[in-house]
Amino acid sequence: MGATPSGPDARFRATRQRTLGLVNGLSDADTTVQSMPDASPAKWHLAHTSWFFEEFIITPRLGEKARFDPSYQYLFNSYYETVGQRHPRNQRGMLTRPTLEDILHYRAHINHHMEALANEADETFNLLRDVGIAHEQQHQELLLTDILNLFSCHPLRPALRPLTDDVKTRLAAAPVAFQWLNFDGGTFQHGAQTDKFHFDCEGPAHDVLLQPYKLANRSVTNREWAEFIEDGAYQNPHLWLADGYDIIRKNQWEAPLYWQENANGEPGIMSLYGHMPLVPDAPVSHISYFEADAFAKWAGARLPTEFEWEAAAKTQAAFGPNHTQNDEHETLCPAPQIGMTGKLVRLYSDVWEWTASPFTSYPRFRPSQGAIGEYNGKFMSGQMVLRGGSCATSEGHVRASYRNFFHPDKRWQFTGLRLAQDA
Repeated sequence: MGATPSGPDARFRATRQRTLGLVNGLSDADTTVQSMPDASPAKWHLAHTSWFFEEFIITPRLGEKARFDPSYQYLFNSYYETVGQRHPRNQRGMLTRPTLEDILHYRAHINHHMEALANEADETFNLLRDVGIAHEQQHQELLLTDILNLFSCHPLRPALRPLTDDVKTRLAAAPVAFQWLNFDGGTFQHGAQTDKFHFDCEGPAHDVLLQPYKLANRSVTNREWAEFIEDGAYQNPHLWLADGYDIIRKNQWEAPLYWQENANGEPGIMSLYGHMPLVPDAPVSHISYFEADAFAKWAGARLPTEFEWEAAAKTQAAFGPNHTQNDEHETLCPAPQIGMTGKLVRLYSDVWEWTASPFTSYPRFRPSQGAIGEYNGKFMSGQMVLRGGSCATSEGHVRASYRNFFHPDKRWQFTGLRLAQDA
């Protein structure tokens, strides 16, 4: 795709096209299977992102006659209670029909109506289209991580993309040395700029008082995580929150999610390039909040709050080309973090970084009116905030105020950590 397209029409078309590009080469079977309740089939992602535009923009303006298929309203609703009933999330993999071909026709139908309606766009249309584009970009990342989880269950560990020479070169790079960076305390304004698109949970902007702190210049690496394992940390209850220790014992976790053997019993890591050797100097990924918190304790540090993370990102521009969405050259796995000493490196490029902050509302937060208000506000309970971005994150979601969130035991996303300390 190269540079970010300018203008809402161009961004709409580019986003829709990129989603199709991500599933290029997948079969109908590949896009139908659901590997676990948290993941969704690729075919469902393709349909649901179209359902969003149909439900919130097309049908309200053109009426029921504009629906591609009335049954899709039920099949591809995710969690919008005010829209109506929906197919159970944990049974999405049972939807052998409609076929992938049907879903591709559905996407073309939605594109046609959206482009026709753009000729008479008003403020509400533009806002909902922006939300729909951002929503589809979120699902592009979920689509990739859900395919990775699916392929990790296959005994032959298939690949979504070939491991090219460009990617091999990137994975062989020498990382920047670990360094603590000092940040002054004080009052900082947090939250999104009101003149640019952002999700409702990123605002309202408000002041937060911070004490002086330190933040690591880069993410924790696989090499450092291996030392954590070798020191018996997964068996040391003193490092773990009680819920976390119960979970690692119940599930017999002894390493990050995709540190696994291939069909020949060779150790390594599962990736979107298939099974490959572990890259020691790449950021550790696919860890839960509980694991990140335990590692920080083991390292004599802690996780940053989301406010410390955001203040650092805004105070000191991260060094280097953090993120590009050029599909010809993107690296769909964490890579060694290169950069300049004394600078934060690759805040947005490799792994989402767990913070110590629960996902709750900012002061004066009010969810949007109507069904669209269910987008974020209803999830502000029992989840933890992650900041930054990953190798699978769409470029449109790279900003200092962006708040990702998951339950503390989840680890199928590209999740890692960056250490913090009190100054």
